[in-house]
Amino acid sequence: MFLAELGQRVTEIRGVGPVLAAHMARVGVSTVRDLLLHLPRSYEDRRTPVPLERAAGAGGKSFVEVTVVSLDHLGKGWRATPRAIVSDGATEAALLCFGRSFLGRVLQPERRFRVWGTFKPGRLWPESSDFELESASVPAAAFGRVLPVYPLTEGLGQGAVRRAVRAALDAALPSLEDALPAGLRAARGLPSTAAALRAVHAPGDPGEAEAGRRALAWEELFWFELSLMRRRLPRAATRAPRLINSGLRDTALGRLPFKLTADQMAVLAEIEDDLGAPWPMARLLQGDVGSGKTLVALLSALLVTAGGGQVAFAAPTELLARQHAENAAHLLEPIGVRVAFLSGTVVGEPRQLLIAALAAGEVDILFGTHALFSRDVAFRRLGLVVVDEQHKFGVRQRMAMLAKGEAPDLLLMTATPIPRTLALTAFGDLDVSTIRTMPPGRLPVITHLARQANAEKVYRRVREELDRGRQAYFVYPLIGGPESGAEPEAPSGPALKDAESAFRRLREAIYPDLEVALIHSRVGEEEKVRAMAGFAAGRVKVLAATSVVEVGVDVANAACIVVEHAERFGLSTLHQLRGRVGRGPAQSYAFLVYGDDLTPEGIERLKIMKETTDGFRIAERDLALRGPGELLGVRQSGFLRFRVADLVRDADALFSARDEARRILAEDPGFLHPENAPIARVLAGSPPFPDAVLEGG
Repeated sequence: MFLAELGQRVTEIRGVGPVLAAHMARVGVSTVRDLLLHLPRSYEDRRTPVPLERAAGAGGKSFVEVTVVSLDHLGKGWRATPRAIVSDGATEAALLCFGRSFLGRVLQPERRFRVWGTFKPGRLWPESSDFELESASVPAAAFGRVLPVYPLTEGLGQGAVRRAVRAALDAALPSLEDALPAGLRAARGLPSTAAALRAVHAPGDPGEAEAGRRALAWEELFWFELSLMRRRLPRAATRAPRLINSGLRDTALGRLPFKLTADQMAVLAEIEDDLGAPWPMARLLQGDVGSGKTLVALLSALLVTAGGGQVAFAAPTELLARQHAENAAHLLEPIGVRVAFLSGTVVGEPRQLLIAALAAGEVDILFGTHALFSRDVAFRRLGLVVVDEQHKFGVRQRMAMLAKGEAPDLLLMTATPIPRTLALTAFGDLDVSTIRTMPPGRLPVITHLARQANAEKVYRRVREELDRGRQAYFVYPLIGGPESGAEPEAPSGPALKDAESAFRRLREAIYPDLEVALIHSRVGEEEKVRAMAGFAAGRVKVLAATSVVEVGVDVANAACIVVEHAERFGLSTLHQLRGRVGRGPAQSYAFLVYGDDLTPEGIERLKIMKETTDGFRIAERDLALRGPGELLGVRQSGFLRFRVADLVRDADALFSARDEARRILAEDPGFLHPENAPIARVLAGSPPFPDAVLEGG
């Protein structure tokens, strides 16, 4: 029987009754498999006793062997607390038995004990009130070995879990089969699943426990990557090879006033190969803010339109979609490419005319928001779907877009760099392209941290740049304050500045001689377009906003961004906001203004922003701080919650597991065939490690 098939209820294990099973269910343990995969969070090394003097300075629990010197009591009557003075021959310590008066009958002078506890240095002797002990006159039961420490909940003790796990190991491991092929396990030097489980739960030493955990992590990641690749197979159905005509693309390249970076050229070549392949492209293009992903996407789109195909280009906000459409029109319409824009604000006759033209094949590239997914939007020959800031869209929306064509190619883009480990798990059924280099001539943005009390100094420093002819963003966590009549946008706590109030102050008190504009999600679309047009033209010098400007705003003359209450923003948002400046040749600055209610995590985020402008380094640190679900903007508890593997700790295992899965499928395409009985048993129903799931795709 495979690990994946150990679905018996935990109550079938010796010593586990309904009450204990109910407590276990609260930590996610309902079956034998769950219990075997309920791994220790740490270990207690009780093999060798240490001197009391060393135990007192250890800062954690230690194993000591001591003899009781004397026994007295603190307090009187039935509330008296036994206090035993013990010695290891060189140092004395006090064992304070709070709530355990029965130990007064046990800790008798001249008796010898093994003790596991935390000893705190005292004025006269080290003391401990948190300890376990057993008589040294009997064979060691809880000592002389490495004991696992399991995650617990109220009503669930270590002893109960340890006993249940030992019973499960004894019952299940003798008949446990290895799901991994023997050749693969031997080539990787992996122990059997049974041996790895025993090493994790009953190790001879901490090194053996970690080796067992790594083996289980590798196996978990291998099956996960294999299941993702299986999910990709239906999309790999062959189609008639597409003849790629690069003439239009090359014409557009010739109109550019600059050369593409090496990374842009490499990614463009990867996409061109995909577009000419006999199966639909499924590729994620990631790159830092300002690295030129959109240009690569537009040039790739020309390879499709040159052959008579149409392109749908979706963006999460009307602001970003409109900007893409305007930039594309400027570059592509002079060479005959027909560009159109569709959003929820395009209604009535203009919408009907646009939809008719699209269905007739009179639009080559359609830019838009979620409106592109509407049922009445039909293409004559959809060949490519491009989704910008892909994490803002759901899987069903992408699938609805793909359903509008016959096996169209898919290009997802993100300006939020994703660590490679996360990309291989969250997007394991996609090929991943990365643009790391930035266009030449750009200077790194200088980041300053400032306390809220020093905000006026920040305003004066920004004024210096404004006097040089530059422009500035001011970003706030809220749209309006209490006086705006809107519902509260944040939990109660320290007062937060809001965009509407700050806009009035910026315009009337701080920069009264300059034109200041306001933009947030509640501003009307016409007013929003007017404000952005004024900012892009340089007429508006200061733009007050919320994080709505996080993506898609590209004004080369903007040299300053001030983020108020920066501690309230996540790392990826702070990095995206900082990416709004530094897009021109001038030195640019980001001022992160923080309040007094900084949490340790908030301090860490601001320190990271100060230390580096590299989005990929920031993403790796963000992954370590927040975890995968938070980093991708998905908080579901099941999202990428591995039972064993850790995406930061086991990065190398993830890469090798993916490479091995790909190699096996390349050498043996029938490996995932239903007739391959062992593999079918492993992948059927629940996976071997059931929580390694990808909710929403």
